[in-house]
Amino acid sequence: MTADVRLRTTAAAVLVVAVALLVGAVSLVLLVRESLRDGLETTAEQRATALLRQAESAGLPAPDANDDDADEDDLLWQAVAPDGTTTRSGPALPTASTDEVELPGGEHPYLVATDEGGGYRVSVAVPLEEVEDSTAALRTPLLFGLPLLILLVGGTTWVVASRALAPVERIRREVEAITGDRLDRRVPEPASRDEIGRLARTMNQMLGRLQESRDRQREFVADASHELRSPVASIRQVAEVAQAHPAALPDGELADTVLEESARLQRLVDQLLLLTRADDAGAGHARHDVDLDDLALAEARRIARTGKRVDTSAVGAGRVRGDASALAQVIRNLADNAARHAREAVAVGVRENGGAVELTVDDDGPGIPEDQRERVFERFVRLDEARARDAGGSGLGLAIVREIVTAHGGTVSASPSELGGARFTVRIPG
Repeated sequence: MTADVRLRTTAAAVLVVAVALLVGAVSLVLLVRESLRDGLETTAEQRATALLRQAESAGLPAPDANDDDADEDDLLWQAVAPDGTTTRSGPALPTASTDEVELPGGEHPYLVATDEGGGYRVSVAVPLEEVEDSTAALRTPLLFGLPLLILLVGGTTWVVASRALAPVERIRREVEAITGDRLDRRVPEPASRDEIGRLARTMNQMLGRLQESRDRQREFVADASHELRSPVASIRQVAEVAQAHPAALPDGELADTVLEESARLQRLVDQLLLLTRADDAGAGHARHDVDLDDLALAEARRIARTGKRVDTSAVGAGRVRGDASALAQVIRNLADNAARHAREAVAVGVRENGGAVELTVDDDGPGIPEDQRERVFERFVRLDEARARDAGGSGLGLAIVREIVTAHGGTVSASPSELGGARFTVRIPG
């Protein structure tokens, strides 16, 4: 492809230059020729005028009279007196001006100029040899010089295009070698800050994002496999014991274990499916006006049915543009997380603040250590592994919250709560 670009660039440059030079050369030859002809015509006219004045004042000169103004071998003249007498220095000339005329014995055409007055008519002829010789002398270097100049332009264009496209070829070879398993490779970046340099830097940034996405996907698959292995191993262990020692398990324990672990599997799979769609939440669906206060009050009523004391006194009006189901999932996950860790009380608040709607969910639980407040939003992170598993937590709820909120252009953070536990604050543009 690079060779094709070089060839097309060189061909275009050669064609343009060749046409321009050809037009310029032809124009130059024509202008020089016309200029020389004009000069000879002026000379002939001036000579004719001088002869006419001489004839009117002193009579016609002899045909062989010396003339200081012109060489008799170059200029031919003819004068006709009022009585019809004709005097000439050479062959008979036309009695009217003419651009070109062939005269007997002449090797080149002649240009004739006439003038008349006082009954006299004078014609002067000048040879066009000088015009022919000058244009011939000009054509010769043009015929040899123009092709050489065109070749020079073509070679220069080829070299310059090759050097300009060399980084592109190196980038192409490197990109061709990059595979899904070698996303750590990067294309060479030229030192220049031109379009090719910006292209290389943009491609490296893209490769960085692809590598990060690939690493996150692999980490996600590994974590998901680990999480799914636990309930499957529990079911298999109990089933093997029941098969090898039927009397070793109380009645119904196998069924209870299978039901409990399958419920864990279903919750985990549901969370995984939701997480895979969380990146497109609010972007891949139509956006509508959503009242966060209504969603927050609905979740508060649901949590209250579990026996927790829920404070909704801080819930005020708050409307945003987004996907209602995705935002409802955000509030549900935060509410479930608060209820799971709360000792007795949960507080939910909604308010408008600085052009955004702010949602807060508090609990009176043990809180989150300061160095863990950012880590809790990562996938499959549990600060209390044993207690989270017993409570059915998968470590995905807060990760889903961040994905959905980010897709809506908002932010989510964790901080200490006035209740003594943790507070989660969501800000979404109004």
